Amino acid sequence: MTDAASVIVQLPATSPLLLRLAADLALVLHIGGGTVGLVSGAAAIAFAKGGRAHRWAGNVFFVSMLTMGSVAAIAAPFTARPSNTVGGLFTVYLVATAWATVRRKSGGVGVFEVGAFLYALGVIAVGGALVQLAAADPARILDGQPVQGIYFATAVAALAAALDLKVILMGGIDGAARITRHLWRMCLGLFIASGSFFLGQQEVFPAALRGSPILLVLAVAPLGAMVFWLLRVRFTRRFKSERTDGRTLGGAVGAHLPA
Repeated sequence: MTDAASVIVQLPATSPLLLRLAADLALVLHIGGGTVGLVSGAAAIAFAKGGRAHRWAGNVFFVSMLTMGSVAAIAAPFTARPSNTVGGLFTVYLVATAWATVRRKSGGVGVFEVGAFLYALGVIAVGGALVQLAAADPARILDGQPVQGIYFATAVAALAAALDLKVILMGGIDGAARITRHLWRMCLGLFIASGSFFLGQQEVFPAALRGSPILLVLAVAPLGAMVFWLLRVRFTRRFKSERTDGRTLGGAVGAHLPA
């Protein structure tokens, strides 16, 4: 997971003005991207599927999450929580591969897919190195924070890399498998944003809500949506018979799935 602390670069008061402005801009982009990602992701689920509003919400979600993750990955090594680098890298990977899945013609692979696989291996390498650093601490603490998020991101990145390799070796995917790939990656990207905000930024909520089940439910809601749609895709015959060329798949995803 990433949080605001991952992009707060500590600079001395004597630092050049441009450097301080750049640090402030990184914080604004990270928080703004995450906020817009939460709203647009929820909107993509709520809007009528296949409509213009739904498509716009999905595109805004993609751009905002890409911004949030990129800023976190770049800024985190220079902050008090460099371990959040892996969360930023992983977020970028999830939303980029989910978006590309519905942009790529059915049954095809190219340079992007190979690059995504190599990128996932890089995320695994960074996560593994951070896990080793945490293992040296008896309390399994890194940067003053528990490392469960690093374990989670590294493990899922390993699974995603294996699936990427499978897609490359198969020469592409179509049908329900293609919809599933788009679905779980987008929903997991939304979960990163919701978990980071509702669980990682509880100080911004009224004291009565901090630590409450309400925030926990809001944080994991994208995972609930993901499970629901994965089961629907798996057990609904309509998805198996749907034509899956580039044009029709885009319509199918827009009509039936949260992007």
